[in-house]
Amino acid sequence: MNTFVRVKIQGVLAESSQNCGVREDGDTDKFKEATSQFHRLFDMPEEEKLVSYYSCSYWNSKVPRQGWLYLSINHLCFYSFLLRKEDEMVIQWADITQLERNATVILPDSIKVSTRAKEYIFSFFLNINETFKLMKQLANIAMSQLLDNKTFEQDLSLPELKSKMDLDARAKSERYRSLFRLPKDEKLDGHTDCTLWTPFSKKHVVGQLFVSKNYICFSSKEEAQCSLVIPLREVTVVEKADSSSVLPSPLSISTKNRMTFLFAYLKDQDFLLRRISGFLQETASRNCYEEDMAESFSSSDEEILMALYFSTKNHFAEYGHGVCMYRTEKTKELVLKGIPDSMRGELWLLFSGAINEMATHPGYYEELVMKSMGRCSLATEEIERDLHRSLPEHPAFQNEMGMGALRRVLTAYAFRNPSIGYCQAMNIVTSVMLLYAKEEEAFWLLVALCERMLPDYYNTRVVGALVDQGVFEELAREHVPQLYDCMQDLGVITTISLSWFLTLFLSVMPFESAVVVVDCFFYEGVKVIFQLALSVVDANVDKLLKCKDDGEAMTVLGRYLDSICNRDSTLPPMPHLHSLLIDDKESYPEVDIFKLVHSSYEKFGAISADTIEQMRFKLKLRVIQTIEDTTKRNVVRTVLNETAFSTEQVEELYGLFKAEHLTSCYWGGSSSPMERHDPSLPYMDQYRIDLEQFKGLFSLFPWAGGDHSDTLALRFFRHLDRNGDNLINFREFIIGLSVLCHGDLTDKLRLLYKLHVWPGNSLFGCVFHQAQFIELCKTLYNMFSEDPREQELYHAAATVTSLLLEMGEVGKLFCNPTGMNMGVTEEGSVGLGEQGFLRLQTNGGDTRAEGLTGEDKQQPFAALEEVTLEDSLPLGGCLDSAEFFPDKGHGDDVSVSSYSVLSSGSHTELDDRDRLRCEEIAEDTVLVRSSHFGDSLPNPDCLDKDWTISFDQLLASVLTEAALVHYFEKPVDMAARLAMAKGMRKLGSFLSSTEYEAAPPPGSPGLSEST
Repeated sequence: MNTFVRVKIQGVLAESSQNCGVREDGDTDKFKEATSQFHRLFDMPEEEKLVSYYSCSYWNSKVPRQGWLYLSINHLCFYSFLLRKEDEMVIQWADITQLERNATVILPDSIKVSTRAKEYIFSFFLNINETFKLMKQLANIAMSQLLDNKTFEQDLSLPELKSKMDLDARAKSERYRSLFRLPKDEKLDGHTDCTLWTPFSKKHVVGQLFVSKNYICFSSKEEAQCSLVIPLREVTVVEKADSSSVLPSPLSISTKNRMTFLFAYLKDQDFLLRRISGFLQETASRNCYEEDMAESFSSSDEEILMALYFSTKNHFAEYGHGVCMYRTEKTKELVLKGIPDSMRGELWLLFSGAINEMATHPGYYEELVMKSMGRCSLATEEIERDLHRSLPEHPAFQNEMGMGALRRVLTAYAFRNPSIGYCQAMNIVTSVMLLYAKEEEAFWLLVALCERMLPDYYNTRVVGALVDQGVFEELAREHVPQLYDCMQDLGVITTISLSWFLTLFLSVMPFESAVVVVDCFFYEGVKVIFQLALSVVDANVDKLLKCKDDGEAMTVLGRYLDSICNRDSTLPPMPHLHSLLIDDKESYPEVDIFKLVHSSYEKFGAISADTIEQMRFKLKLRVIQTIEDTTKRNVVRTVLNETAFSTEQVEELYGLFKAEHLTSCYWGGSSSPMERHDPSLPYMDQYRIDLEQFKGLFSLFPWAGGDHSDTLALRFFRHLDRNGDNLINFREFIIGLSVLCHGDLTDKLRLLYKLHVWPGNSLFGCVFHQAQFIELCKTLYNMFSEDPREQELYHAAATVTSLLLEMGEVGKLFCNPTGMNMGVTEEGSVGLGEQGFLRLQTNGGDTRAEGLTGEDKQQPFAALEEVTLEDSLPLGGCLDSAEFFPDKGHGDDVSVSSYSVLSSGSHTELDDRDRLRCEEIAEDTVLVRSSHFGDSLPNPDCLDKDWTISFDQLLASVLTEAALVHYFEKPVDMAARLAMAKGMRKLGSFLSSTEYEAAPPPGSPGLSEST
């Protein structure tokens, strides 16, 4: 109890001393000190930006640990130093599966952070609302990045985020765009309290005025009382009005359609006027799109129900017409009564906000159509396949004109947004849009639907629909509790949520009734879909409770939906595809669509858009992590039979592989995130790594280590990258690793041999030349440098190398018998002596073959004439010869190879100038570093182009040395290597593991040392 009280007091004091300004302002000394401490304690790179930090307690078991919670762009970190004990924790936002605020008797205010492995509880916040809000924002950003890595590149505001204020501004802009259905790139500049004079009610409405670069918007304090969207392209005059006690600090805004809006009670009238005037000057003058649409209202179609038509016209006369109209409860009532067919297209554009994007992007659709014409892709193939399934019962899509328009709209959108491309159900909703809107208008309606109103619905993983499926389950549990358990057991919720939500009921309801649902959807948003789904389920409670399986339940719901009718429709009845598939012998009483919609508002109208968004966030974490887990299971199941690793090891390797990818997304890499992560690809190819990330994982490979490790990693990477795209997927990675960990001696030697063979050189087949042999020597030296039996391996390698040298020389005799009598020439060439050592002729960088005929010279030398040691790099290699020969570039002390190979007695018979240098240990020759003997070794331009060895010769030579056989056949302790890799990620620059206890870096000072 004493410890608990002491910790509580310490937390209160620490939080009290931390002013809000410190957390908000990144330029203060305290925040700079906290940032420095954050990077030092957790070994974070400078690219990782600290957003804010809070004093709190972490509940480990039953005892709280007082410390500091650091919230950065990509990580949640906690540090505590209490009672001489140091605690440290690092969690990636991308690893979080649940984030919730709890209230219990012991902990009235706490935040629970859940990952796959553990739950973490933090409490004792003085401002828990602020902390939880910030954590939600950061987690949401991480989930968006995990879902689609376009976020890393396209979200230009993200790299500029430096403080909590930046994140708050981002959240406010998102809320602003969602509230008024504005384009995704619109950013809120500011907002202020005010009143709006409403001429239709002759009174002032209290609310808030929002200003951005292209729009002025108003929302009443009382929900749905009144709202306005005024595009600056429509504004003609902004000026001060006469101030009075009744109308203090007024501001008048006039538009092109002769509407005037009067705002009053503005706190800073002059500043607001200057701000709006500045934006107005930057706004390019454009023709108002509504003027082109005005003629559509002059139609006197006899089929239009005149009462409904004149009711709509009277509403526009009173509340305004076009994008600047007053939107009130009367507007909603108008929509719920039904929209005339001739007005439906324009009102869909207005209510969805698509009209704004269309007005600000003139000619964009035509340009997309021209660019996408003739292009073939997977999306276009799927579009062609589904064209004939798009409202086939409607006459408009029974001819080429309608089909062509639908094809152009869908193809243009797939070209605009390749990350979505085309998804089933898009053809159905687009075909309905084309019935009431022009082709370009239908395109922008589709943009609004896919990118703003139903985000993440129409993609390969339909994440948005899966999230809303979970939301619907929660709403059903709350509002239809007597039916929830039954629906869960039958599995009905999963089925109906995808089919109903993706098509906005168009595929399950008669057409003339479904368009009424679309009317309400474009006005109210997705809450209408939830309300209507709950109403349908609620109306069939008794019948659903009697169902024994999901098929019977779906039949009940299907018949009910088929019975929904629209008696006010002027269209001939059109049976939809779903009704044609049901053999309904039992008549069902008709259900009026307008009564059903009104019933949904009466029973479930209390469900607000904010409530749905909160539920979406909570479930989005779980859904995305479930998708990631499914991806991992599929990948593991696929590669398990191709490797000898256990299931647990494959899962751990996949986790490290994915973590390396995410880390490079956070802090940069040599390739873009979009190149390495594409959720539309098959499971195996969704995560890929480039060379830089592969080097970070190369420590898992048994041959890693030494100065030559990066070069060997490059060779491995090029070998694994079979398609040459400079990226490797997890399957390629783990198969290469499996050869080294579980392959036999022959497999490992064959791989080592392939890593050093010149790629793409079919003229010589798979044989070694002298350049590759030198590289192999360097590789072996580094492979053995950290082995406990290092000296024994050096001796064995020296013996094998000498044997291979002699084999290569003997091979020359058979390939080129005229060279047997080559000796030392006057020009300084070195022939083949009786010791059988390799000798090269050098003369000013030239390499000549003495005693060869003209034809002999042309054959092997012609292909090798331009080859140097740099050519032994794999294709696409980025290293120069200095990396292969670390000593190159140091004057006379440079040797072409860093290693010399000789047998123990041969050097005594060679001239000092010509002999190959070596170091003798126990009277045997070993591989040695010989950078100071550069003048005695050949340089890259003086390599013997006739000398070769084959893989069989290499294998046979290695088999003569027991030490080498033991080295290549010894088992690999993969568990230890995995543990080491995890430790490196905890203690190194990655800090991404949340499944293992984090420990402070060795030697890094803690808080106690800095005080």
